[in-house]
Formats: sequence, structure tokens, C-alpha cells
Amino acid sequence: MILIGQYDSSFVRRVGIALRIYGLAFEHRPWSVFSDAARVREFNPLMRVPALGLGDGDVLVDSHSILDYLDSLVAPDQRLFPQAEPQRRRAIKVAALATGLADKGVSLFYEIRLHQPISEAWAERLRSQIEATLTALEQIRVHSDGPWFGERIGHSDIAVACAWRHVSEAHPALIDPGEYPSLSAHCRHMEDLPVFRDISQPFIAPT
Repeated sequence: MILIGQYDSSFVRRVGIALRIYGLAFEHRPWSVFSDAARVREFNPLMRVPALGLGDGDVLVDSHSILDYLDSLVAPDQRLFPQAEPQRRRAIKVAALATGLADKGVSLFYEIRLHQPISEAWAERLRSQIEATLTALEQIRVHSDGPWFGERIGHSDIAVACAWRHVSEAHPALIDPGEYPSLSAHCRHMEDLPVFRDISQPFIAPT
């Protein structure tokens, strides 16, 4: 398998971490959707990452679709989403909030960096969505100790930590960790894990 995209994208990073946890061999091509747009387009006409090239020539796009495929390659008891309800839907909700948070962070970055003049109303709406999502995640996290669901980390833990780092680095003054103590402590713990240290890249602003 070939994973396309840079690890400063929370979406690419969460796929890379899942691949490593599952022990699935893959080649990583850290291409940028800006400076390597033509090469990315060969794998994904949307010119978005991640994209996952498979051995039969097929290509999967979108992190949700990719992770669904990767989950199908391992035994049910190894999958990074709980398999029983209500834990499964709760884990999916947390992961969806986290990926939505990351998506709003990307949109805010593009608004600030690529649009002139900046729409202050739109930028403020994005900031408010980020803050509301962080508050919601903090309220959920305060009732948890250790992994969000179960005895080992899963897609929810990975998605939240990857989104937190991405938004924090893309918008250094936006998130005050002191306002989200349970969430920030969880993310610090995740970043200390060997797989997070290995599948990692500081944020690189597109040029």
C-alpha cells in the first residue's frame, strides 16, 4: 500500500498511525497538495490527501473510507473502533467531532492565508465552531480516564490528538490548553506514545 500525504495533516497522520498499529506494511509518499499537486492528482482527482494506493491499482480517498477498509483487514477484536453498542456509536461520534474540528482548522487557515480580503465574519464563525467543538470534546473527556473507549487506544483517541496538534500548530494563539485540561492532558499523553512520535511532522504552511 502507498499512503499519499504529509503527516502534518491530521487526516493523513491518523491513517499512518492506524497502519502502524495494525502492522500493515506501506510506503509513505509525503507529497503536498500544493507543491506536488500534479502527483497527488494522479492518485486522487480531488487533489486531496490522504489517498491510499492499493496493490491492485485501486485508490481509496478520504480518511474515513481508508480507515473503514483498514479495519476490514484485521480481526474484529483488533479493530480500533469498538464493535459493540453503545460504545461503537459513541466512539464514532468523538472521531467525527475531532475530524470536523480539524476540517474547520484547515478552512480557517485557508481563509486567513489565501483570501484577500479576509472575511472576518466567516473567520469568526470558524473560530466559534472550533471552540464549541473543543468544549464538547472536553465535556466528554472529563468523564474518561485512559483511552476514550476500552482498554487500548482507538480511532477516537488518534483522531482527537491529531486534530488538536494540527489546529494548535496551524493557529498557535487559538487554543488555550488551560481551558480544556482533560483534553489537553489526553493529547499530551498520545503524543508521548512511540507510534505518535514516529508518525509525526511539524506543521508546514503551504506556499
